[in-house]
Amino acid sequence: MSTIMSDSRPYFEDYSQKPMQRQFSPYADNGGSIIAISGNDFVVIGADTRLSAGYSIYTRDQNKLFKLTDTTVLGCSGCWCDTLSLTRVLNARMQMYEQEHNKTMSTPACAQMLSTMLYYKRFFPYYISNILVGLDSEGKGCVYSYDPIGHTERSSYRAGGSAGALLQPLLDNQVGLKNMQNIQKEPLTIERAVGILKDTFISAAERDIYTGDSIKINIITKDGIKEDSFELRKD
Repeated sequence: MSTIMSDSRPYFEDYSQKPMQRQFSPYADNGGSIIAISGNDFVVIGADTRLSAGYSIYTRDQNKLFKLTDTTVLGCSGCWCDTLSLTRVLNARMQMYEQEHNKTMSTPACAQMLSTMLYYKRFFPYYISNILVGLDSEGKGCVYSYDPIGHTERSSYRAGGSAGALLQPLLDNQVGLKNMQNIQKEPLTIERAVGILKDTFISAAERDIYTGDSIKINIITKDGIKEDSFELRKD
């Protein structure tokens, strides 16, 4: 309240009667970045382990890669509560499929089901960046990326999350060999794919405060899933 003098008579202005605007958002961005690179008979996916909000770090060791089958892995970054909700429902539906059909869901089928689930929530979408990877029926590596309402695209490499805009151009150069002349394209090996993934994350950690601490890496081949990790800067 404030006192205003008018005609030598004070009166009080009641601000409580004026309209006030309040805002509420059910979403929170907990950061994180994901990279996936596929080859002829393998696929590599990595995600950082920093879970944060603003300038606060909740944990430095949060795994954002979710094993769905022996040949399928889902990487999620963004709102962590939405990530837990989505993966819980996804695992339940995959168990229902396995019990009904007596077989494990393939990677392309799982990718289509995830697209349907995201589209079902299109009016209140999951605030997550999703990348699903695995081996298809021919044993080739495949990478599926999504927008928040379920549109999916299959590609050979993809970056997403808070540093996605920084990571994707580097992948275009090193993996896609875009706009490069006199370059002989050679088959991508697992060792080179893992090396590119690590170098790309090192670059992102220098520029994005929501990406850091360490990387969890899953290497998927016909023999199963091999896990690896790599330390990043922690400041």
